Amino acid sequence: MTELVDLEPGRKTATRPLRIALVSEGAYPFQPGGVSLWCDQLVRGMPEHSFLAVALTVDGAEKPTWESPGNLVEIVNLPLWGRRRRPFRRQPADFAEVHKAFLRSFIPHGSSSAGELLFALRKLFELAQTSNVAAALLSNASVERLSESYRQAFGERLPLREATTATRLFEHMLRPLSAPPIVADVVHLAMNGLSALVGMTAKWAYGTPMLMSEHGVYLRERYLGMAKDDTPPRLKTMLLAFHRALAEAAYLSCDALAPHSSYNRRWQLRGGAEESRIHTMYNGIDPADFPEAETEPDEPTIVFVGRIDPLKDLHTLIRAFRIVRDELPGARLRMFGPVTENNRDYHAGCRQLVDDLGLTGAAVFEGRVPNQSDAYQAGHIVALTSISEGFPFTVVESMSTGRAQVCTNVGGVSEAVGDAGFVVAPRDHEAVARACLKLLTDDDLRRGLGRVARQRVLQNFTLQRWNDRYRAMYRELTGGHE
Repeated sequence: MTELVDLEPGRKTATRPLRIALVSEGAYPFQPGGVSLWCDQLVRGMPEHSFLAVALTVDGAEKPTWESPGNLVEIVNLPLWGRRRRPFRRQPADFAEVHKAFLRSFIPHGSSSAGELLFALRKLFELAQTSNVAAALLSNASVERLSESYRQAFGERLPLREATTATRLFEHMLRPLSAPPIVADVVHLAMNGLSALVGMTAKWAYGTPMLMSEHGVYLRERYLGMAKDDTPPRLKTMLLAFHRALAEAAYLSCDALAPHSSYNRRWQLRGGAEESRIHTMYNGIDPADFPEAETEPDEPTIVFVGRIDPLKDLHTLIRAFRIVRDELPGARLRMFGPVTENNRDYHAGCRQLVDDLGLTGAAVFEGRVPNQSDAYQAGHIVALTSISEGFPFTVVESMSTGRAQVCTNVGGVSEAVGDAGFVVAPRDHEAVARACLKLLTDDDLRRGLGRVARQRVLQNFTLQRWNDRYRAMYRELTGGHE
């Protein structure tokens, strides 16, 4: 486990409130989940500062689902996919050369250059302030330049349909460059990727310091997401090369990075981040909100809490439960969590798998629960079978209630669990089943690990510790304002 660094021992509190921009891709305050919870905790934990939430969304029609704290002074919705009504602006005179530099920075795959991409992105931003870069990105000339860049790299032209699709995707992804730069004392990114464009524009326009807290590893999740995607291979390769170069450019741009686990820290170092700028910042909770459970349910019960999402790999958990059920016929699997519009098909597939495996009535989806502590206490153990994570709140929250864990070894999960449960390989339903059976059938082991779990949270993952450290980091980035 990476030791946490005390950034500013003994420094006094800042004398004036700061304006902090929290930037996420489709999360706070429009969606449930760990990233949104993290944002809400930051805002509520620092009432002396003002916050604005900047969310990259779909079409701008999204409605907030989180109650706004008093110091959340503004919500900026930056839609990437809706139709745009653009004021008339002249065509950028120097666009062709800038566009060529943009394409050269990540084509071919393997030769991506964060520095070159950063230069091209800044030039596109500067052009976008006085001209219609969006229209230029969608022009026939841009399609031709992209196809020619591919030909020069690989010896063959990109098919017209794929070149057109790629051109359209880049226009959507680069829309933050055409938005007005955010005015804030610090731009705090919840994740890497397209969110970083918001921080870059503020830095270029006003010199605003950038801080990145990476929950999951954005680049890794892009690779995972495209592994089963039906995108044509040539186009997939190009898009992944862009995401890789963008992630590295973001690391290069950040004044400080606060990964939520040592696992994420290693990805950042590999992506070119300077080690001196990295401070591991584990997520924290208020243990009073997740009190230690005093009882256990009558039937052997496994609980999952989280959004219903392919990254949570509930198929593995359901298959593991089939094995558990064979050994313990009275066992139950209770899955709590919201289903977003984008994941309705995945949810339907999970329910179908439950039926196909003969688990109807024993494995159930119970939706979003008002008090997550109640969900954790509804089981003997808590399971998380994700294929990608940062430092998940659900693990720490459930540990606070004294529940032993069965989790997959992804992201910072093992750093959270420690010796409070079992950590197994992802996608291995048999290993998940063995771990669950061991805990469900050994009362002394399960309850002992539950006590270890609660103590581990109290010692390492409290919200107060976490909030104080971010407060100190804001002061460090803004020179203290004393």
